[in-house]
Amino acid sequence: MAMPIGGMAGLTMQGTPSLRLPGEHFAAAICFLFLGALGLIWVAPDLAAGLYLSPHVAGVTHCFTLGWLSMTIFGAVYQLLPVALGVSISSERAGHFSFWTFAPGVALFASGVAFSSADLRYVGIGLITIAIICLLINVGLSLRRVVKRDVIWAAVMTGISFLTVTLLLGALLAQNMQVGFLGDARIRVLTTHLHVAMLGWVLVMIMGISHRLLPMFLLAHTAGTQWTKRALAFIAPGVVVLGCGLATNHHIAGVSISWVGLILVEAGIVCFLRQAWLFFKARKRPRLDAGLRHAATALIFLGCAATLAPIVMLNGMGARRLDTSYVLLGLLGGLSLYVVGQFYKVVPFLAWMARFHDDMGKKRVPTVAQLYSARIAHIDLLLFVLGIVGMFAGVLTAMPSVVRGAACLFAGGVVLFASQVIRVAFGTSFGVATPAPSTPPARALG
Repeated sequence: MAMPIGGMAGLTMQGTPSLRLPGEHFAAAICFLFLGALGLIWVAPDLAAGLYLSPHVAGVTHCFTLGWLSMTIFGAVYQLLPVALGVSISSERAGHFSFWTFAPGVALFASGVAFSSADLRYVGIGLITIAIICLLINVGLSLRRVVKRDVIWAAVMTGISFLTVTLLLGALLAQNMQVGFLGDARIRVLTTHLHVAMLGWVLVMIMGISHRLLPMFLLAHTAGTQWTKRALAFIAPGVVVLGCGLATNHHIAGVSISWVGLILVEAGIVCFLRQAWLFFKARKRPRLDAGLRHAATALIFLGCAATLAPIVMLNGMGARRLDTSYVLLGLLGGLSLYVVGQFYKVVPFLAWMARFHDDMGKKRVPTVAQLYSARIAHIDLLLFVLGIVGMFAGVLTAMPSVVRGAACLFAGGVVLFASQVIRVAFGTSFGVATPAPSTPPARALG
């Protein structure tokens, strides 16, 4: 089945865990995305005022960073590690344990931050720490057995290393909320924590996973792949240098170091966008489906955020509305929307494999594309784009009503997207035509 479905069977192979493990991560991630979307409506006045230090804003942000993005990446790693690197996960049971520790930990921690509850914060960060340590050991033992250590291996190793740093900085900030020992350095540590998380952890993992998935989805296996390696070579040291510079940004040397780090990171993002462009350009199917349209739009937002970054750096940490709009553009437009696009590609295929694979050649089965509505997917993309652009403009112009209205549009996109995922997991196929039993596998899977 590898080639008839355009490489999509490369999402599963012998050694991959049961679909329950990535499935529970993806389901929890959708829940946190929904909570985060509701939270955006709630904190709209704070966002419009540029109050990114507000506990309410911080709590909502962690719904996206920990609950939505990190949870999704964990599930993707469990599913794709055996496929991309040729080794099975060391312990599926440990994967379930880390999930059932991480999910409630994120919920408790985000609630504790949002509502200034020290007890919830401490319990939450404790559970998160246990879960991440368990995941690091589990994935680390698997990575040790990899024979061919290519760019995907390097991306996963780099990503989980930055995840460790993110956890340490997060724990430091959580303790500071109770004691306040960081003083004026709080903003610098927070800025460092955010960039290490978004660039070093999430973006690097997206780069590694996309190196496998984009050519598979686009049928672009003839495209050159050297730009991913270049992107990683720039971004990994760039995040380290940028973090060191941001942490000491009140000194002239710190400012200079920050600019060096930013230049390296920007070069890495340009290389990643170049690699993605080559994949899209070399695709065998000229028409993009809904999932790939989400991903392409997200890459545009990522480029816009990268373009805005030097302006943010020039204005320093005093332009809070500009800082807030920059994070919104990168977090929601560049990273979150890209993950939504990958959901539209990965989840329907995994659901198809679980429900219809054994029926191929025996009875009529739907195509993968018929498991969800392309029309609804394009509508939710429109709502996402309008919501992100509206929140960005509303924050820059300090208009709470615009931010809240745009946040409602974004939440509407999340509701439609979540309804699609639920339909894929439990519902019936869209469309009136289904392939006949004699239809070859290539045509049946679309």
